[in-house]
Formats: sequence, C-alpha cells, structure tokens
Amino acid sequence: MKIRILGCGTSTGVPRLGTGWGACDPEEPRNRRLRSSILLESGGETLLVDCGPDLREQLLTAGVESIDRVLVTHDHADHCHGIDDLRPIAQAKGGPVPLLARADVLDRLEQRFRYIFIDTRFYRPVMQATPIQGDLSVGEAILRFVDQPHGGITSLGMRADEGGYSAGYAIDFHEMTDEMFGMYRGLDLWICDCLRRAPHPTHAHLDAVIGWAKDLGVGQLLLTHLDNSMDYKTLSAELPDWAAPAYDGQEVVLA
Repeated sequence: MKIRILGCGTSTGVPRLGTGWGACDPEEPRNRRLRSSILLESGGETLLVDCGPDLREQLLTAGVESIDRVLVTHDHADHCHGIDDLRPIAQAKGGPVPLLARADVLDRLEQRFRYIFIDTRFYRPVMQATPIQGDLSVGEAILRFVDQPHGGITSLGMRADEGGYSAGYAIDFHEMTDEMFGMYRGLDLWICDCLRRAPHPTHAHLDAVIGWAKDLGVGQLLLTHLDNSMDYKTLSAELPDWAAPAYDGQEVVLA
C-alpha cells in the first residue's frame, strides 16, 4: 500500500494570494503547498481522495495517467472544484470514473456539476455517482469510513488496512468523536488535518492533534492542510520524532 501526498495545503494553498508566504520560508520547497489531496495505491488499483482546483498540476507532477476511483470527503471547493480535470481520465478510460462519497455530498455535486454526470450530445459522462455506505476494497486494502465534525457539516475520514499495516486520513475536522477515536486507534500512519497552532472553529490545531495522536498510539503522524503560518523547518524542530509536516510529493509505502 502506497500513499502519495498530492497536496498538503489549506484552501488557499501556500503561498497565499494577498498574504504570500506568511511565516513560511519561500526558499524551502516543502513550504509550497497545493490544496489537500492524496493518492492511494494497492494491488494495481489507484484511488484519488479529493479533486481540488490544483488537480491537473498534481496529477501531471505525479505522472498519473489513470485513476480507478475518486473519493470526495466533502463538497467544499478546495476538495472538489477540480472535478472537470478528470474528463481526460474518463476519456482515456473509455467510460465514467466512479465517484464515491456520502449520498448527500453526491446530491450536491450532481446539482453543482450536472454536466459531469450526464450523457450529452457532445460528451459522455465523466463520473458515475457511487454512494459510500459500508467498507470498500481498493486492491488488497480494506477501507473503512467515519463521519467527522467540520463546522456545520461533516467530512469523511478513512482508515486503510492491508497486510497487517494501517493508515488513516483525517482531513477537515475540528474535534475528535468516539467513533473517530475507535477508527484511528493504533494506526501505523495517521495523516491528519492541522491548519495552524491557534484553535480554529472548523479545523484541527497543533496541540490538539499531537494530544490525539499520543492517545491513539499512532506510529507515525503526518500533518496536512497546513496554512502559511506553518513553516516546514520550524514546525519540524518542534515536533516529536514520530511526527512531521507532510509535503507535496511525499510518498509513504506501508509494507
């Protein structure tokens, strides 16, 4: 099972329009962050998690030409507004790419991007809406899901298990529920939302994430969805040896 960090930035990315690099050193390449997304590969299958507005650049950089399925954690713009960039993926595939999400998220995506899901006179459907209800297999990995509080909505967190190894992806949430704790307990790798140091009403912050990771007993923690206050080297120096900021293009193999 391999996970690639396609992007680890917040909704505005780093540098940010208007305020630029903030506290981040522009000479450190790991501070340049596209919108948050990952690619999970297992057993010859590829799952894209979220398709934000940087998707084309992310997939070209990663050398990705084919995707088997796409999962959308929630329908905020930074997690789904690159959906049109999946058109050439579907054309190369010769048919629509399954798009997985909770049913209510799919309903809103089908309203917002109706042309992506329908057969028109000129274009075939790009995506096939597929509600997530239970567990999911991707190659040899088994994925389980949990709904996470994200302000007034929920986002979808996931855990992937394969061959005795486990990884979790917890993006866009602000508090830990009992269901989430049970899902993420004992992970080998936890990729977790960590917007900034100060508390935020819809995102996790540094002290909370470190505390949760200790309580969960995770083996390795990678911080993602980072804003321009989170300089890579400064943050790395503050963290315990089992934790680190994620960076765009990072790959982790669990085997």
